[in-house]
Amino acid sequence: MAAPTLQQASFLLANLKADATTKPLVQRCQDLVKIIDEYPAKELHVIFPWLVESVFGSLDGIIEGWNLRLLHSRSNVYNLVLEFLNPSGPMMKLVYKLQAEEYKYEIPVNYLPGPVKACIQEGVLPDCPLFHNKLQFPLSGLLTLNLALNPFEFFMFNFAYCLVMPKNYPPGQHGSSTDSAYFVLVDTYLKYFLPSEGSVPPSPFSDSRGSVTAPSPRSSSVSFAGYGVHSPSLLKHHIFHQPSVNADPSAQEIWRSETLLQMFVEVWLHHYSLEMYQKLQSPQVKLALLQYRLSMSSMPCQPHAPPGSGSLHTYQEPFTPTEEHVLVVRLLVKHLHAFSSSLKPERLPSSSPSAHSHAHTSPLDEFKRVVVQRFVQQKLYLFLQHCFGHWPLDASFRAVLETWLSYIQPWRYTGEKTNPQPDQNRTVPDKWESFVQENLLMYTKLFQVFLNRAVRTDLVNAKNALMVFRVSKIFAQPNLAEMILNGEQLFLEPEHVLHDRHSRGYLSPSQGGSYLSSRHKAVTDSGFRVKSHVYALEGQDCQYKQMFGTELRGAVMKMIQMIAQCRQTAKRISDHSSEMAVNSSFLSWFGLGSSDFNNTFSGAEPEESGECLKKTHELLDRTLENLCFVFKLNQGQVTQLISNLGSSQDDGNCRQLPDCIQGENGLILTELGRRQIINGLRRFDIQYQGDPELQPIRSYENAQLVRFLYRISSVVNDKFGGYMNALCSRPDFLGRLGRHYLTDAASTTKLRHSPTAWRSAGRSHRPTPRLSLRPLASYRTIVALVLVYVLGALLSQGPVSSTLLIVAASFLYGLFVMLFGEKLKTH
Repeated sequence: MAAPTLQQASFLLANLKADATTKPLVQRCQDLVKIIDEYPAKELHVIFPWLVESVFGSLDGIIEGWNLRLLHSRSNVYNLVLEFLNPSGPMMKLVYKLQAEEYKYEIPVNYLPGPVKACIQEGVLPDCPLFHNKLQFPLSGLLTLNLALNPFEFFMFNFAYCLVMPKNYPPGQHGSSTDSAYFVLVDTYLKYFLPSEGSVPPSPFSDSRGSVTAPSPRSSSVSFAGYGVHSPSLLKHHIFHQPSVNADPSAQEIWRSETLLQMFVEVWLHHYSLEMYQKLQSPQVKLALLQYRLSMSSMPCQPHAPPGSGSLHTYQEPFTPTEEHVLVVRLLVKHLHAFSSSLKPERLPSSSPSAHSHAHTSPLDEFKRVVVQRFVQQKLYLFLQHCFGHWPLDASFRAVLETWLSYIQPWRYTGEKTNPQPDQNRTVPDKWESFVQENLLMYTKLFQVFLNRAVRTDLVNAKNALMVFRVSKIFAQPNLAEMILNGEQLFLEPEHVLHDRHSRGYLSPSQGGSYLSSRHKAVTDSGFRVKSHVYALEGQDCQYKQMFGTELRGAVMKMIQMIAQCRQTAKRISDHSSEMAVNSSFLSWFGLGSSDFNNTFSGAEPEESGECLKKTHELLDRTLENLCFVFKLNQGQVTQLISNLGSSQDDGNCRQLPDCIQGENGLILTELGRRQIINGLRRFDIQYQGDPELQPIRSYENAQLVRFLYRISSVVNDKFGGYMNALCSRPDFLGRLGRHYLTDAASTTKLRHSPTAWRSAGRSHRPTPRLSLRPLASYRTIVALVLVYVLGALLSQGPVSSTLLIVAASFLYGLFVMLFGEKLKTH
C-alpha cells in the first residue's frame, strides 16, 4: 500500500506545482482547503514542505512565495491570505493533522542564526532547548548537519525566517509598514498562542493519548532551569550528550506557546557580531570545547570534519536588521509585557523561598512569570546594543529607540486603568523595582550608548530632537532614577557584605537575629539577582560605569552644552528664515528682489521650516529640564553655562569655518569641527561654481523656455562675444554699465571656501561677459510681464509701447543700482 500512496502523493504534488503557475491565488487557496480536508496525512506529508516554501518563500530567497511582507490591506487577496494562515485556519489545520502522526522535516543548520550555527559547528549544543534532541549528525562532517523539526516547529521556523530573509523590493515598495499581512499575522499568532486572558485553545487534532505530541517535553524537575541567562554559559551541552527527559502531561498545555516564542526569539534576536560572539565565550564554554575535543581525539572512529569547521572563522554573518525587522521585534516586546503582566496578583512571586515552587502554579502561569527574563532579556540586550552601535545617524533610528523604550517600561502594558496623570508626574509603581534591578544594564548601559550616539546627531533636526526628548522624558519619571540608583548600589556592594547579610538573614530573634532579618534577606537576594544579571550579559570581567557617576555626569554636561548650542542654532536659522520671508515682498514678483540661483542650493529640508525649528527649540528646552531632574543638576549652573555659551557665540563666530588642523594635504576637520557641522553651528559655503547657464532647471522655471532662451543667448554670445569683452574691459561709464548687465556679480564676491577650494583659489579667473536670458524663463517674471501688458492695455497702451516702457524701466533700474549700489552696501 505504501507504493500507491506515494505515487498518488507525487501526482498530487505535481498537480499543485502546475496549478501554481496557471491558477490565481484565490482558486489555489480554495483547492488547498479541499485537499487538506479530504486527503489523509500520509499524502499531505509529501506536499507540506513544498506548500510551506510556496507560502513563505525558500530559505535561500530564490522563491519569493506569497510576499506576505508586501501584501497590504489594499490588495484583493489580503483577507483571503489572513484567513488561510489564521491560527485556526486551513494551514494550521494541516500542521496539526501532520503533528498527530509525528512526521519530521529537515532544516539545514546553515540557515540558523550565526551564533547558533557557529557553536554547533564548534561541537557544542546551544543552550536553547529548541535544538535539543533534533540534531542529525552525519558521517560526512559537521557542516552538513540538519535539524529534524516536527510540523509545528517547521512551520513556525519558516514563518519567522521570512522576516530576516534577504529581500529585493520592487521600486516604490518597502516592507516597513505595520499593516502588512506578515505584521498582522505575527500579532495574531502572539495573541492566540500567548493569550493574556484565558488559556491557549486546544488543537483540533490529537493522538491516541488525547493530546498533540509535544516535542522533547520537559520534566517537572528541570522546569525552566535551562533557559536564558541563568545558566552559567551561553553554550553548555555537549553535542553527543543529549539527555532524554520523561514526558510531563502538564507541560503539554503550553508547548506550542514555548515553541512559537523560542522560534521568534532565536530567528529574530539571536544575531550579533563576531566580536560579541568571542566575548561571550566564557571559561565554562572554553572548558566544554576542550572536553569535547579531547573526547573526539580519544574516539577510535571519529567522523571527519571538513577544514575550517570547529573554528571561529566559520562565523560569517553580517547582521544588518531592517526597520521592518525592528518594528516586529517591538510588537513582540509589547505583547510579552502584556502577557507577563496578566499573571494574577495573588500568584506573583514573593520574597519567600518557596514562592517559586508551590504546587498550585499552572504551567501557563509559570511560563508568564519567567517569559521575559529567561527567554528574551539576553538576546534582546545584544540585539539593541548592536543596533545602537551600527544604525545610521538618521530619523529611522526611531524604530530602534521605541523598541528599547517599550522594553524598559513594562508598566505601560499591564492593562490596568489608573487615574490619568500628566506624563511628567506619572510615577512608576513600586512593584516594578525588581524588574528594573534585574534589567539594570537595559537602563544604564544602553542609556550610555544612546548618549554617545546622540552627541553625534544633528539635534537641530526636529525628528532627532524628538528622540532625545523621548529618552529624557522616560528617565525623568519621578521614581525611576531612584530605582536605577538602588540597583547600582546593590551591584556595587562588596561580596563579603552580601555574605554577612546572607548569614545573618536566617537567624531568628531568639537566636540573636533581628526582626528585620527578612528585609536583610530580601536585599541579599536582590543583590545576587543584579550581579548575576550584569555578569551574565557582560561577563565576569565587565567594567561597569555608574549611570550617576562622575564620568557619566561629565558626558551629560557635554550633552547639555550641545543641546544649548543646537537651541541657539535653531533660533538663528528660524530668525534668518523669518527675515528672508519678510524680504520676499511683492516687489520680487516684478524682478526687483534677489534672484540668486545659489541660494536655492541651501539644502533646506522640510524639518528646517520655521514651525519645525520652533518645535525643535521647545523639545530641546524640555530635554534640558528632564536631564537636570534625572541627574540632580544645579539649575543655576546649567543656566550660567548656557548664558556663557550664548555670549561667546555671536553672529561672527557662527559664520567662521569649522574647526580644522593643518595636514600634509591641506586642512583636516577635527572631531570638534565634525560636531560643529553635524549640529549646524558652522559650515563651509558650498555654492555652484560651474556655468550659471547650465544649472539644473528649478521648479519655478519653465523647462522648454529655459532651453529655448539658452540657444538664443548662446548664438548671441558666440557672434558678439568679442564686442562684449571689449565693452566690459573699458574703464569708463559704458564699461561699468556693460559689466553690470553682462557679468554675474555673485561670482565675483568673496566666499568662505572649504579647504579644498582654497587650494584651487589661485586658479580662479574673472567671469566671461555674456548675455543671459534665463531670468525670463522664471514663472514670476512671466507673470510680472503679463501684468504689465494687461495694465498697459487698460491704459490704452499697445504692446510696443509697453515693451519700450519695460526696457526703459529695466535700464533705469540697472543704472540706479550701478551708481548707488556700492554706497547702499556700505551703509
